[in-house]
Amino acid sequence: MKISTHEGIDQSLCGEPLEVNAGTSTVRLLCLPSMAADDSGLIHGGFIFGLADYAAMLSINHPNVVLGAADTRFLKPSRVGDTLIARAQDQTPEDRKHLVQVDVSCNDDVVFSGTFTCFVPQKHVLSKE
Repeated sequence: MKISTHEGIDQSLCGEPLEVNAGTSTVRLLCLPSMAADDSGLIHGGFIFGLADYAAMLSINHPNVVLGAADTRFLKPSRVGDTLIARAQDQTPEDRKHLVQVDVSCNDDVVFSGTFTCFVPQKHVLSKE
């Protein structure tokens, strides 16, 4: 499926789409040394959240989609060198308000889980029209 949203995103920071279908997406992120919060190699949670947010946006795949809220949990730490896979599922397709469940895994372990409340306004949020 053609990607219709967040086309300018830096995929090295937010992940590379592996699959984008109506109501679902799968995105992969390689945890780079530049994402480390400290000398132990702990990945800053903002990068994991960004990956999950991007997966949520892709599951809706509308040019105007925006995040309104998120209820999230960091379940396990991620480290430099980890490959994270985010899987998003739109629970309320075809509405202007979407609830998207996103789970982020490293190997067989879920490291992050959340419900993202997304909206599709009629115009882009920065539109002056």
